[in-house]
Amino acid sequence: MNKETKLRIHNITAKAALKFGSEARVLTKRKEQRLEAAQMKFLRHLLGITELDKEKNPCIREKMGAQNIVKEIKQYQEKWLKHVQKMDTNRIPKQGLQYKPKGQRNVG
Repeated sequence: MNKETKLRIHNITAKAALKFGSEARVLTKRKEQRLEAAQMKFLRHLLGITELDKEKNPCIREKMGAQNIVKEIKQYQEKWLKHVQKMDTNRIPKQGLQYKPKGQRNVG
């Protein structure tokens, strides 16, 4: 199987699964690391590279022509935010974005 076909499989399956529901997900450093690790595991498997080969992540992404999944998710979140901001105020995503809770939380 050639590199282009493998990259298409990556984009259709793995990347779609990693990006699912990411418009509302808060990306902590730990989640970013796990997303990147999952992407790199998939790319290494497609290229037949093991971790013992000591290939750096940027080199592997360059060989496959893939972008960092965390950067893609952040771009997707910015795009989604702009889309929600353009919505009418009666739409649920817009209401959720503008929601300000009143009062105080309970102790504990």
